[in-house]
Amino acid sequence: MKELAQVFKALSDEARLRILNLIMTAGEICVCDIQRVLGYCQPKVSRHLAYLKNSGLVEDRREGLWIIYTLAKLDQESFSLLKEYLQTAFAQHPHFEKDRTALNKAIAGGKCVSIPMPQKVQ
Repeated sequence: MKELAQVFKALSDEARLRILNLIMTAGEICVCDIQRVLGYCQPKVSRHLAYLKNSGLVEDRREGLWIIYTLAKLDQESFSLLKEYLQTAFAQHPHFEKDRTALNKAIAGGKCVSIPMPQKVQ
């Protein structure tokens, strides 16, 4: 029960929702790309990412000096339903669309130099 409450607390903040939207769009993203797209300072992004990580919604991995964030692999059916709902909600809200557009533009301009650009899937 505590885990579920923690997840919903994590989703109760606009900044964390915007960050989740970017993670779900990019698949993986570093702090500097989130900063660039959302215009938040590094401490704010890191604080919200830590909250999302502690709630079990995101995972991280170190790549050189950078920490890369991805959506957690949530096995429980209720969490996959939540992920589907978030994807639908993010797709329908113009504010999240604006963030996705800015992210895609930033990616086209070159992601963080520490992250190899993924090859386009044909």
